[in-house]
Amino acid sequence: MSGPVRVAAVDLGATSGRVMSGRIGDERVEINELHRFPNGAVRVRGSLFWDVLGIHREVLKGIGEVARTGPLHGIGIDSWAIDHGLLDRDGQLLGQVFSHRDARVDGVADKVVAEVGAARLYGTTGIQQLPFNTLYQLVAARGSAALESAESLLLLPDLLGYWLTGAVGAERTNASTTQLYDVRTGAWAVDLCRELGLPWGILPPLRDPGSLLGPLLPEVAAELGVPAEVPVVAVGSHDTASAVVGVPAESGDFAYISSGTWSLVGLELTEPVLTEEARRADFTNEIGVDGTVRFLKNVMGLWVLSESLRSWAERRYQDVELRSLIAAAAEFEPLRTVVDINDPRLLFPSTAADPMPERIATLAAEAGEVVPHSPVAITRTIVDSLAVAYRRHVRAAAALAGSSPTVVHVVGGGSQNEVLCQLTADACGLPVLAGPVEAAALGNVLVQGRALGADLPDLPAMRDLIRRSYDVRRFEPRDGLDWDAAERRVG
Repeated sequence: MSGPVRVAAVDLGATSGRVMSGRIGDERVEINELHRFPNGAVRVRGSLFWDVLGIHREVLKGIGEVARTGPLHGIGIDSWAIDHGLLDRDGQLLGQVFSHRDARVDGVADKVVAEVGAARLYGTTGIQQLPFNTLYQLVAARGSAALESAESLLLLPDLLGYWLTGAVGAERTNASTTQLYDVRTGAWAVDLCRELGLPWGILPPLRDPGSLLGPLLPEVAAELGVPAEVPVVAVGSHDTASAVVGVPAESGDFAYISSGTWSLVGLELTEPVLTEEARRADFTNEIGVDGTVRFLKNVMGLWVLSESLRSWAERRYQDVELRSLIAAAAEFEPLRTVVDINDPRLLFPSTAADPMPERIATLAAEAGEVVPHSPVAITRTIVDSLAVAYRRHVRAAAALAGSSPTVVHVVGGGSQNEVLCQLTADACGLPVLAGPVEAAALGNVLVQGRALGADLPDLPAMRDLIRRSYDVRRFEPRDGLDWDAAERRVG
C-alpha cells in the first residue's frame, strides 16, 4: 500500500474496551482513542459471564467511528487471554461466555495435575499453573451440553473476528496461553486433550500474527458504511503479545512489565525455557510476534488496587480518588507492610461480604506484618508489594533464562504510576523506562500496518518507529531501602 496506513485497533480489557484509530506514515505512528466503553463480568445465578454481544455492539460502534473520521484500511482485535466461546455446527454461539474468574474452575487444576502430572503439563505447554487456564475451563465443562454440542472453540478476539468475517481460526499468540498448545511443536496439544477426554476436534486452525482473516462480511460492511474489501488482520491478539511489540526497546537484553489489570513480568526470548526449575518457579512460555517467546510471570497487578478502590467507593469512603491516594501513599512509610500480592485470595472480585481491602489486612496479619487499615496505608502496601514481586520475578526470569537485562521497560496503564515506577527501579536495581501507555494498541497497529504494506520488516523496525513517535520517562534506581529483607518477609 502506498501512502499512510490508517486502521482500527480494538483493544479490550477486562474492565473497559477501546477502539483506536492508528496511522502509520511520515516516519511516525499515531493513535487516537475514538470510542471507549465499560466492560465487566455479569453475575447470573451464581456464575460470571462476559456480555460478548454487548462487546460486539461496542466494537462495531467504535470501528464505525474510525471509518467516519477518515479512511479505513484494516481492523485488528486484541484482548485478554483464555476466555472463549463455543460454536455449534451452524456457527451459532452455544450459551454464554464464562469469565475466567467464575468459580466453576475451583479445584480443577489439582485434579488435572493428579491425572497427567505437573511435569508432563509443563513440558508440553510451558504454561504457568493459573487456576483458570482454558484447559481447566474445558475440564470443568466436561459432560456439559454446550461442550458436547460444540463444533468450534474460539478465543475472544477470534470470536469477534468471526462475527466480522465469518472466518474460523485461532491466532497463535493467544492460543499459546490456553495450556492446550504444544510450545515445542507449535501445534495443538492433541495427545494431552485425548488423555483428558477433551474434544480436541473443536480446536480451530492456527494462524500467525499478521495473517488476514478475510474481508468484512457484506452485511457488516454495509452496517459500518465501509467497502467490503476492508480486511480484518490477526494481530498479536493476546493483549500482552501486542504490548510487548509496543515496548520501545533498543538492542540488548531487557525485561518488561506490561502493567495493567494484570502485570506480566518477563523477558523476550527466542526459545522456550522448559526446565524443571522454570516449572517450579511457575513461569510461562507464551508465543510472541515473529516467533519470539514471552517468558514471563503473571502477577496480580493493579487489579488489587482497582478492586480496593471499588470497595471503598461502594462504602462511600471519602478521598479515595486514585491520583490523590497514590500521592498520599508516596509520603507514607515505605515497606512498612508487604504481602504476597499473588495470593490466590486476591484473584476474585471484591464483594460486600469479602472486600478486597480486608483481604489485604488479613494477609498482613497472617504474615505478622503491620496491619494496614486506612486507604492510604493499604494503597502503600499494594504498591510496595508489587515492587517486591517485580524484583523477585525479573531476577528469577533472568536467572532461569541466562539473561542479563540492563533495563526494565514498563508499558501500559501502570507506566503512568510514577510512584510504582520509581519503586520498581529501586527494587530491581535497574533503570525503568516508562511508556508508552498504549503499548498494546501500538503493537496492534504496527502488526496491521506491516500486513497492509508498511515498511516494518521486523520487531526492531517497529520499535524504532515507536521511539521516534513517543517519549518515555526514565527512573534511576535509588539506594536506601532494604529490598532483600522485604523480599524475605514475603517468603
